[in-house]
Amino acid sequence: MKGYKVVITSAGLGSRLKTVSAHVNKSLVTVCGKPVISHIIEKFPKDVEIIVAVGYEKQTVIDFLKLAYPDRKITTVDVDVYEGEGSGLGYTLLKCRELLQCPFVFCANDVIVSEEIPEPSNNWVGVSDKLNTEDYRAVEIDEGIVLDVLSKGESGKNSKPYIGLAGIRDYDVFWKAMSDGVGSGSIKVGESYGLKFLLSKTVFAKTFTWHDTGNAASLNEARELLKTDDNPNILEKPDEAIWFVGGTVVKFSTDADFIKNRVKRAKGLVGFVPDIIDSTENMYTYTAVDGEILSKNPTVEKFTYFLDWMETFWTVKKLSGAKKRKFNKINTAFYKDKTYLRVKEYFSRFEQIDAREIINGIEIPRLSTILDSVDWKYVCDGAVSRYHGDLHFENILVNEESGTPFTLLDWRQDYGGILDYGDIYYDFAKLNHGLIMCHELVNKELYEVKHKLRVVDYDFLRKSSLVECELYFRDYIKSKGFDYEKVDILTALIFLNIAALHHYPYSSLLFYLGKSRLYNCIKENIFNETNIPQGEHTRNK
Repeated sequence: MKGYKVVITSAGLGSRLKTVSAHVNKSLVTVCGKPVISHIIEKFPKDVEIIVAVGYEKQTVIDFLKLAYPDRKITTVDVDVYEGEGSGLGYTLLKCRELLQCPFVFCANDVIVSEEIPEPSNNWVGVSDKLNTEDYRAVEIDEGIVLDVLSKGESGKNSKPYIGLAGIRDYDVFWKAMSDGVGSGSIKVGESYGLKFLLSKTVFAKTFTWHDTGNAASLNEARELLKTDDNPNILEKPDEAIWFVGGTVVKFSTDADFIKNRVKRAKGLVGFVPDIIDSTENMYTYTAVDGEILSKNPTVEKFTYFLDWMETFWTVKKLSGAKKRKFNKINTAFYKDKTYLRVKEYFSRFEQIDAREIINGIEIPRLSTILDSVDWKYVCDGAVSRYHGDLHFENILVNEESGTPFTLLDWRQDYGGILDYGDIYYDFAKLNHGLIMCHELVNKELYEVKHKLRVVDYDFLRKSSLVECELYFRDYIKSKGFDYEKVDILTALIFLNIAALHHYPYSSLLFYLGKSRLYNCIKENIFNETNIPQGEHTRNK
């Protein structure tokens, strides 16, 4: 069928998702590596025009559509009233009326279906075989024909949940009903109000495998059901996202300076990071690079090759006098001051207290005591080098059939405000922390933390191949004339710093791992090869 359009209503607040949609419109909530709206858009042919109604956090939606789908005809409609008095799904739809004077498919922005979505060659509504009709509007059906559109919580003799997806052939009847019904409920009721007036024209029921992403519980369920082995292992952050759409990668951050500096830094890292195609205030995009992340199949041989390759990246240079003092001052803010701040955030966010504790059978003093015992002048005396800033195996692509053997992803936006150089020891420590804590195993929840009063026991699984790489890395650092003791301390500080940024109980694991490792560094002064802390179990892979 030619000449039909699609409308996706994406103006509302998404309040049922709570903190998940605090910084983005709910259509951009990630499900299996890409936003919900991508799951919808990619159900339709490229030549079908798509109308997207935007309101709450509208610029994030507009920017994403521009960067991710430059070859599609997508028109956005600005909805001026999307919350409070006068707002409603019906109001949003009526703002799109002029652009939808043809048969069209209506789709709410929180609906994912497994099947193909039919054209609106007749009037139809999408339904689900889910038994629960209490939380959703339902339709009453007889032999595949819709007899009635029911109110939310109402059930009929043979009713099924309506999923917020419909094909509207008789658009003139629909729009007249929506317009005439402004004073009778169409604004709040939304498209269901107009669908009722199509029943005289015959409306078919189409059953779909439905994944609702409109509330936190159903969103998590959808993520689990749709997850595949190909999905990237990315730990979710509330103010950042990375989306994989076809052959394009889109990076988002609520921090405009983060994006701006990422883009600037990419120009100085040509040949090591992907070339950025386009950017907006809060997003940038690049063409996806073929390859496999190093964490998928890590070996000492690959790691050795990678470190040899990185020697052309880590261009160490000498600073002296005032420049070196300034650099060490930046390190002090970056390592010491930020650690104290992040630890404070951790205690506040998770309502914990700084206490003397027995961790995995070892009595360890308060963290404040340990931090105050760190030789910060020694730790902050860095080595100036070009840097990546978030170097771990999830951010390293192996390109076996490319002109360059590796590609570095998700580079840090700046180093204490510096774009051109940073501390090579930070790259070493980030790489080391990733050898210890594997994102893949964390995502599979292969760890545990038990906390009773002041007794803590933690345990997590490690890949034996990563343990071997860690031991090799230790020897490599020493062989190149660098100080492994400093790397070990910084590794512990990284665990403490990121604890406040992650969800419980993973946050707790990171905190106690960081605290126990830092205590071990301060107490023993050096990390012996045979002294892998308790709570790290290894599996062969």
